[in-house]
Amino acid sequence: MIISRTPFRISFFGGGTDYPGWYRDNGGEVLSSTIDKYCYLTCRYLPPFFEHRSRIVWSQIERVRDISEIEHPSVREILRFMEIYKGIEVHHDGDLPARSGLGSSSAFSVGFLNALCSLKGMSISKRQLATDAIFIEQEKLKENVGSQDQVATAFGGLNHITFGGEKEFKVNPVNVEDERLKSLQDHLMLVFTGFQRIASDVAAEQISRINANKSLLNQMSEIALEGVRILQGNNPIGEFGKLLHQSWELKRNLSTNISNSSIDDVYNVALASGATGGKLLGAGGGGFMLLFVDPVVRSSVSQSLQKFLQVPFAFEKLGSQIIFNDNLLS
Repeated sequence: MIISRTPFRISFFGGGTDYPGWYRDNGGEVLSSTIDKYCYLTCRYLPPFFEHRSRIVWSQIERVRDISEIEHPSVREILRFMEIYKGIEVHHDGDLPARSGLGSSSAFSVGFLNALCSLKGMSISKRQLATDAIFIEQEKLKENVGSQDQVATAFGGLNHITFGGEKEFKVNPVNVEDERLKSLQDHLMLVFTGFQRIASDVAAEQISRINANKSLLNQMSEIALEGVRILQGNNPIGEFGKLLHQSWELKRNLSTNISNSSIDDVYNVALASGATGGKLLGAGGGGFMLLFVDPVVRSSVSQSLQKFLQVPFAFEKLGSQIIFNDNLLS
C-alpha cells in the first residue's frame, strides 16, 4: 500500500501567463506557494477475489472490470499512462474541497502519479512529476489549464516559476528571511466564497482571448517580478498587499467569467473593513479568496466576513511526498 500527500497551492501573481498558448511565445512569470492543506491518495493492488477488478473511491465509489469503465478522468488516463494493468484500489481524501482555486486537480494528478510510481517500485523526480501531470491534463484530458499548479504542487515551497524556453519551466525558490516570511503569512487570510466551479470551463474564454489580452498579460508578468522584489527587499510588507489589489484589478479584465457581482461584494466588504488587497484564487468564478490584511485590523475583517468559512493555513515547502510505503517494510 502507498499513501501520497500533495499540497494545495496559493498563487499570488502571474496567473494567466502560465498557459502554453501564451508562454511558448512570450514567456510567463508566476509567484506562488504551497500550503499545509493536502490531497491524500491511498493506492494498492487489489487482490483478484472480487467481482470487480478495480475500486476507485472519490466523491463516488466506482467498481469496474476495465480501465475504460472508470468515470474519474484523471484516474483513467493516469492508469493508462503508467501502464497499470493489474486491478487497483484508490482512495482519495482532501483537506479542502475540489474546484475551489487551490490547484486541487493538479495536486490529485501529481499525487496519483507519485503514488503509482512508488507502487511500481520506481523513483521519479519532482520535475518529471510536474511534466507528466502537465502532459496528462493538457494533452490527454484536453483541459483548458495552465502549467503552474502541476509545478507548484510537485515541488512545494515559495517559488518564482518562469515559463518558456527549452525546458518549458524553471523553478526559482524565493529566499525570504524567516521574520519577513512570517510577517507575510500573518497578513494573509483565506476565505471560502462558497461558490465552486470547473476551472477548465472558466479558463476557456480567457485562453481564447490571449492575443487580445497581450498588454494585460505582459503587465501581470511584470507584477509577478515586482512581487518577488518586494519579498526579497526591505520595503514595508504592506506593498505586497497593494500589489495584490493591482493584480486583481488587471486579472478580472481577462475574461467575463473571472468575477461576478457576488464575488465583487465579498471583496469590497473586505476592503471596507480594512483589507489592503486580495484576489480570487485559481481561474476565477468562485472558490477561495486570498486577502492581505494587517494583523491590527484582522478581527474587523474577520467579523465582516463571518458568514464565510475562514481557513487558517501555513506555508509548506516539501511538495508531493510518499508518506507511507509498505513495500519498504517487506
